Amino acid sequence: MVKGKLFLIPTVIAEGTQQTVIPVSVVESLKQINHFLAEDVRTARRYLSSLKIYESIEPLDFKVLNKDTKEQELKDLFTPIREGKNLGILSESGCPGIADPGALAAKYAHANGITVVPLTGPSSILLALMASGLNGQKFAFHGYLPIDSKESQEAIKGLEKESRSKNQTQIFIETPYRNNAIIANLLKALHEDTRLCIAIDVTGKEESISTKSIKDWRKHQPDLPKSPAVFLFLA
Repeated sequence: MVKGKLFLIPTVIAEGTQQTVIPVSVVESLKQINHFLAEDVRTARRYLSSLKIYESIEPLDFKVLNKDTKEQELKDLFTPIREGKNLGILSESGCPGIADPGALAAKYAHANGITVVPLTGPSSILLALMASGLNGQKFAFHGYLPIDSKESQEAIKGLEKESRSKNQTQIFIETPYRNNAIIANLLKALHEDTRLCIAIDVTGKEESISTKSIKDWRKHQPDLPKSPAVFLFLA
């Protein structure tokens, strides 16, 4: 029997934007998928329902794939593909596989000769880099910084040293309620000539993307909202 394919399906990164940021090609691909892996099934159901593709989402099959999923569980999760059916991965936000547990499923697919199909959609990390004016030829995403203020500042200094030696843009994210704590650590730890981009609510109604030197940021330290943010800097 012919195997199904694994589709990496982008989701919105700001509420209510599906009509503007999700391409028609994604909608067309979804019409041939009835089995899904999702970080959060309730969120996935709500997202698919908002696209108005299916007469009803009740017949759709959802299984959980999140940061706690073990590799040995993937064989069972991939049962639809072995039965010749397509399987879709839905991230909680943005594109599966980018700062997302979907990478685990893609790894399994490649190891088992399963075709992986990435679909175009919004990624706050890449969109922030595009808009930052920082180096898009050399960059690295580092996930989250340490929570402890001292450890965070030490990590920032290390990343700045790497940025300067490699001419590399450093990218990371943070939990929205800690945005201002991260800003405080960045302004303390970075050299005044380092350029920092703060991208807030990318693609959303309150989108704000601004790049300045640390010296200029220190003149008017921002008070960030508790919204999803991406931070980028280049020494």
